[in-house]
Amino acid sequence: MASKTISKVNERIRDGSVSVLTAEEMTDYIREHGTEKAVREVDVVTTGTFGAMCSSGAFLNFGHSDPPIRMQRAYLNGVEAYSGLAAVDAYLGATQESESDKSYGGGHVIEDLIAGKEIDLHAESSGTDCYPRRMLDTRITIDDLNQATMVNPRNAYQRYDAATNSTKRVLYTYMGTLLPGFGNVTYSGSGMLSPLSNDPTFRTIGTGTRIFLGGGQGYVIGGGTQHDPENRFGTMMLTGSLKEMNPTYIRGAAFHKYGTSLYVGVGVPIPILNEEIAAATGVSDSDLTTEIVDYGIPRRSHPLVREVTYEELKSGIVDIDGSEVRTSPLSSFNLARRIADELKGWIADGEFFVSAPSAQLPARGSAKPMRETRGQLLVQDAMSGDARTIRSDACVKDAAELIIEGYFNHLPVLSEDGTLVGIVTSWDVSKAVARGDVGTVESVMSRNVVTSTPDEFVELAVQKMEKHKISALPVVNETRKVIGMVTSGDLNKLLVRR
Repeated sequence: MASKTISKVNERIRDGSVSVLTAEEMTDYIREHGTEKAVREVDVVTTGTFGAMCSSGAFLNFGHSDPPIRMQRAYLNGVEAYSGLAAVDAYLGATQESESDKSYGGGHVIEDLIAGKEIDLHAESSGTDCYPRRMLDTRITIDDLNQATMVNPRNAYQRYDAATNSTKRVLYTYMGTLLPGFGNVTYSGSGMLSPLSNDPTFRTIGTGTRIFLGGGQGYVIGGGTQHDPENRFGTMMLTGSLKEMNPTYIRGAAFHKYGTSLYVGVGVPIPILNEEIAAATGVSDSDLTTEIVDYGIPRRSHPLVREVTYEELKSGIVDIDGSEVRTSPLSSFNLARRIADELKGWIADGEFFVSAPSAQLPARGSAKPMRETRGQLLVQDAMSGDARTIRSDACVKDAAELIIEGYFNHLPVLSEDGTLVGIVTSWDVSKAVARGDVGTVESVMSRNVVTSTPDEFVELAVQKMEKHKISALPVVNETRKVIGMVTSGDLNKLLVRR
């Protein structure tokens, strides 16, 4: 079996004889020439991905002021950085939001630093004998920092779930805006260009692997947090100097009504040492699968809608239950290609050498869920199971009598087949009676009913009530049949008992 070594590959980089292909080029090469020839003729395959990588941030050292301060609270352009490290060290997280502008966060500060912009630094302290200063305000650039080191706990997932939404309302998530009724599918990752898709068993990737990170050279520290290779959700922990990076490949981002993040460009060179590695880098988008899951169900494990290939996702349309649903990427394929091409150029020009990992990423293991010592309260623990209802074609007078008789304020309205179509409140009925309205309930009911389900967490039900400024929710089953009611009073009583 044909094989070569890392030192042989680096020797070819030094003498200018190295052969480098991008992952897209390698797929075509393998299809035409096979893996045996690829090992002989190709030395390195370059990969690339550019997408939102929330688990990112940077360690910053500001140097000592005069008189010195031990920063207990630190803000960069109004974004708080964690300063519980040492006197003038801080860690700025990408998703930390500005206190005054929720569309600006730590990721934007990092981008602005790399771009050479001045940043407002505000720091506070209680003061000590050796650090007497209590407040500091100044402006800094990246050149004023002693160190600005990116350390990203979790980047470049091996694959990402694609997201859709089965509910009747728009959802705002880290997967972007999801339209109701399976109105769209969003997805991330660059498919056949993604680094861990080209080395799924981590033969060449691990602690010490030299990589492209944000336009500069960086390194893999080890497996990322939530590294889950047994379910094809491998991740990497990465580091590199912000001072070597390019704002083309590091971008702050804000997801509408969700929060802030950081787009990070990552490229990993795969040295072609044997046929197994060569075969893995020949992967195509039609080979790579992921799962479309329903974000409309707010649980840790979203329900599976269907399995899908990256080829289907990139086509722009996928089939869900016989309907054509549009897809949209959250990652940039154009920048992923640029990263793979730029890394290819560095290697071909002798500016970048591949490195053998001192320890490979773990190929076994899975991510555990959080251990919760107190079970979550569910709506079924608080709801009343004997909810009174009324038909939409009933008279307003009938609704008034039911509300007076039952001493409640909310009356779910049903269609002929018994499904929920609206809700009428005591206030709706009072207004109708005052106007002399003797029509049907349908004429005065609210049609956009906010509902709950028996297995919904109480916390989420409370959030719904607060968001929509209502005090009760009909509880429905999977066919929208009313099986109970839950009120703010019911939830408060349950929480007090807890």
